[in-house]
Formats: sequence, C-alpha cells, structure tokens
Amino acid sequence: MIQYFAAMIDSFLGREDEGQGLVEYALIIALVAVVCAAALTTLQGDIDGVFADIGGSL
Repeated sequence: MIQYFAAMIDSFLGREDEGQGLVEYALIIALVAVVCAAALTTLQGDIDGVFADIGGSL
C-alpha cells in the first residue's frame, strides 16, 4: 500500500522524464530552422547573384 502511494506522489510531482529529451531535440531543430530561414532571407540577393553567374557561365 505504501508503494502505491509513493508511486502516486512520484507521478504527481512529475518525476517521469521520458519525453524530455525528444522535446529538447525538437526545440533545437526548430531553432536551427529559424536561423537558417533568417540567414537565407538576409542573403537572398547574394545567392541570386551566384546562381545568375552560374547560369551565365553555362
């Protein structure tokens, strides 16, 4: 009976960290995606110029 109450207390206190790692990886991936999108938006003119040069060379 005591073990049952101890398990209930553990579940209420949130000591189960099973999904914590997955959430952290998802947040890191989302942050990397936002940084990449911002970098590509900022460098859009330079990237267009590079592809235009490549297209002109071909």
